[in-house]
Amino acid sequence: MRVACILVAAGAGRRFGAETAKQFLPLGGIPVIRRAALALARRGLLLQPVGESVPIDAALEGIEHLPTVPGGATRQGSVRAGLEALVPHAPDIVLVHDAARPMVPAGTIEALLAALQTHPGAIPALPVSDTLKAGTDGVIERTVPRAGLFRAQTPQAFRFPLFLDLHRAAKDQAATDDAALLERAGLAVALIAGSEANLKITYQDDLARMEQSLLLPQMAPRIGSGFDVHAFEPGRKLWLCGVEVPHSQGLAGHSDADVGLHALCDAIYGALAEGDIGRHFPPSDMRWRDADSADFVRHAAGRIAARGGRLANADVTLICEQPKITPHAPAMIARVADLLGVDPAIISVKATTTERLGFTGRGEGIAAQASVLVLLP
Repeated sequence: MRVACILVAAGAGRRFGAETAKQFLPLGGIPVIRRAALALARRGLLLQPVGESVPIDAALEGIEHLPTVPGGATRQGSVRAGLEALVPHAPDIVLVHDAARPMVPAGTIEALLAALQTHPGAIPALPVSDTLKAGTDGVIERTVPRAGLFRAQTPQAFRFPLFLDLHRAAKDQAATDDAALLERAGLAVALIAGSEANLKITYQDDLARMEQSLLLPQMAPRIGSGFDVHAFEPGRKLWLCGVEVPHSQGLAGHSDADVGLHALCDAIYGALAEGDIGRHFPPSDMRWRDADSADFVRHAAGRIAARGGRLANADVTLICEQPKITPHAPAMIARVADLLGVDPAIISVKATTTERLGFTGRGEGIAAQASVLVLLP
């Protein structure tokens, strides 16, 4: 039995209220649509994305799928586009899944396929548990009986030839879900047990709620620490935490010698158990001669994302007598947050001295230490 799945990602997500469509926003460091696609791909489905090809293909890089096809003016039109693209592949069964539903609970697809043995269509659904009210202009008109009411979810499953024929015969584009076409034709659609985990991200609160309730409990905290030191060298610019700081001399090093960013990178690599900065950017490699340490931080942030993790917080301490760090700390925090792609509220940059003891106390150089907390699946 050949099973295909249409991944519908053509919506603009206007209710979400962000410039970027919700299906492309990061959820725990991974785009929402990629999480949905991974959940489907693990089950060996023939994946047919529908929507704008450039962002979809970028988000699904490395995941096997058919060429992305453009969506229609409505959701129904987008599903029809996916169906037509699947015709040459002649699947027996087709699933339709919203790209904004990143979690496909275990057993859902298997239950849908089992239901199709006796029904032409099947959907996961949850019984409505809340009291329902109908109202106008902010005033209740009546209570709506909730008995027999369900909240429809995706993926929804259908026998492909029948579903294609129903879409081709549809005279309007008003169906808000796929089962509606079978209902209009008088065909029975099976209900299987849905799941609260199968949340559709519609509003910004949904994204935050999913991260807090579904992803974070599955993620383990990993602490990393980093330390670096560089001697002063006349004639060089002084870069600290990505900011050029006015001073009589800079720091000696193979790259730009940004001691703060180097310590931060080591802390991140340590939390990931991926060595230190020298492993990823060896000083023996001339490609990194006078390199911008911002590139190192971007790489470290990319390693967090590649592992499906997220940065919970980072704390950098610069150790020196001169220059004074406090006037530059806000700019440093903003720069580090930008490089890591995180909220500045989780970044700390501060300074201390060694009370004129040791090489930093004698003004021979600057040291830095950093600590991070990374959450990994």
